[in-house]
Formats: sequence, C-alpha cells, structure tokens
Amino acid sequence: MRGIACLASGQSLGLVLAGVAAFAGAFWFRLPQAQRSGGAASLEVTVANAGTGQDGVTPESFAGMVRIPGGEFVMGSDTSGAWPDEKPAHRVAVSSFWMDVTEVTNRQFAVFVAATGYVTTAERTPTVEEILANSPEGTPPPSPDLLVAGSLVFTPPNSQVPLNDVRRWWTWTPGANWKCPEGPDSSLNQRNDHPVVHVSWDDAVAYAKWAGKRLPTEAEWEFAARGGLDAQPYVWGSDPPSLTQPQANLWTGSFPYDNTAKDGFARTAPGSSFAPNGYGLYDMSGNVWEWCSDWYDREIYQQRSTTNVTDNPAGPEVSHDPMRPFTSQRSQRGGSFLCNDNYCSRYRPSARHGCTPDTGMSHVGFRCVKSP
Repeated sequence: MRGIACLASGQSLGLVLAGVAAFAGAFWFRLPQAQRSGGAASLEVTVANAGTGQDGVTPESFAGMVRIPGGEFVMGSDTSGAWPDEKPAHRVAVSSFWMDVTEVTNRQFAVFVAATGYVTTAERTPTVEEILANSPEGTPPPSPDLLVAGSLVFTPPNSQVPLNDVRRWWTWTPGANWKCPEGPDSSLNQRNDHPVVHVSWDDAVAYAKWAGKRLPTEAEWEFAARGGLDAQPYVWGSDPPSLTQPQANLWTGSFPYDNTAKDGFARTAPGSSFAPNGYGLYDMSGNVWEWCSDWYDREIYQQRSTTNVTDNPAGPEVSHDPMRPFTSQRSQRGGSFLCNDNYCSRYRPSARHGCTPDTGMSHVGFRCVKSP
C-alpha cells in the first residue's frame, strides 16, 4: 500500500495516507542506545578485480562491483544496544557474490530511465485501493483531491520537538521524486553521483533486473557490510562514530532540528565520500537506507537460533511484524544520514528495518549484487 512510511528513525510507524500524511496506529519510540567503546581498528581495503569473471560472464558485466568472498559470520547482535529484531545473534554462511561498490547513483538511475521509460512509484498518482489495501478495517479513505503523486521528504523543524511524533519532521510533498528530492523546486544539480532516493522496492527491483543484477539478501548485505570484521559493532570496527574523522554520513547535532553537518553533508553524500570497508564497499553505514530482497520478519532470528549454521538464508516467505500486522514489508539495511545515537543507532551492520515495498522516501536508496 503506497504511503506506508518506513521512517527509518528507529520507529515502527502507523499508516501514512498518501497526500494527507495522516497517521493511524501506534508510534513506537525508544530511548537513546547504550554507549559503545572500543579500540582503534585498522582496515585494509581490498577491492576485487572485475576482470576475474567466471562461468562465461564477461569482465565488463562486473564493472563497478567487488567480489565478496563468502563464508561464515555472526549475523545479528546480542549487545545491550541492539534492537529486538537483531537478536539473537546466530551463525550464517553465504556463498560468494559480487556487489556494487556504491549505492546506485542518480546518474546510473537516469540511464535506466532513459533506456526504458520507467516511471517510479513516487511519480505515479496513488489510488484509494492502493492506500487502503493493507490498512486496518475502518480506515477512512483520503479525499480524492488529495490523491497526487509525491513522496515523503525530511523537513527539519526550527527547534527541538518531541521525538515520539515523526510528523514533526516528515512532510508528504507532492512532486517529490527521484528527480526532485526535496519537491518540485529542487533538482539533481550537482547530485549526479549521490545515491538515488525516493525509490520503492519495486523501483529497485526493476532497475536491478534491467542491469542484469538483483537485490542482496539480508544475509549477503550484512556479511558484505562487515567487510571481514566479524561481530564488530560498526562496519569500520569498534570505535564509535567520530566528529573529527567521520567514518560515515550520519546526523551530527541534535535530532531532528539541528544538523551541524560536521561530517560534511546535511543530506546525502556522493559515493566514496568516506573510507570504504574491508571489502572496498562505500556507505555500508549511513547515507541512505538500502533495500534488500527479503520479506521483513521481526522475529526471524528467533527461528534460526536452533540451527548451528544457517546456509544462504533468503528470508521468510511472507512478511511478519506483530507491531504492524496489516502491513507487508521488505527489509532495509544500513541506516541513513538521519541516524545518530540520540535517536536511532541503526547505522550498525546488524541493524534492520522494514518498509512497505511501494514506499520511497528522501533517505531510501539501494545497491545491487550479482551471483558469480
């Protein structure tokens, strides 16, 4: 159902009716995460050679990707700062695969649109049927004159506001889409190499198929994000985020009204703006949330905990979230430029989030993978 918000601030949100930003259901809020500390980590960047294609696949088809070797790792986290859907930590094995070095950029997405004429979800006028498809019984339909194409845009308030009401900083914006990230008065000027945003899961899948790729599973994504550092709290190791030597594009300041942009960016950042992880991947923490192929199941890790090693999990067959029983969701990973420890620490590699597959927002993008 278009308009279910996957507001990646660490909250499970109720319904956002397209065009009216009317919320139904409960808001779920959590206090700041526990502080973390650790020693310095030394990361050696090892970018795979795209010329090592196998099984008849041409080297050119791996351009802009790195080979992820595969192996076993600890998926999830049992630390005090982990959210319930990250627990329990369990062992998982994944086969080797290739992954895009950066999130898909505006430049790359524009080539796809020019070649196919594709129209994204945010550019299409929603219908009443779409909006009510996964709504609780009795949800009133929006007025027809409010059914306009658009998307949710992060709009910081002028001062501190209660953190249990996301309507204070998210605005349904007619005309907002991948070409106009903040609305019809904005553009992609000087943002060609920024990650494309306002893309739904459906949009991401369409791009991936066109490119001869696919979306990663949650297990593949987390294995790749860790870059060979098993069971570490961050993609760069154990040190907490730094303001003097920032490791990722995160929120710096008091959320949601004061972003000091000490990391250099108030919103999205171009790919490769920060150091890559151990596999040579950029922005596996922060910048934009990334779609995965899995249906989202808040309790899936509990089911896996009785297995010694889970091999190449592809996710559940259906979405399951007791907090949002009317909503089918796909998984997202990585956090965004809105994440920080005052409100949301989901920029960690084990952190997860669910969102309806037909929803895009100004902090949601994706990257692709390819099997060897």
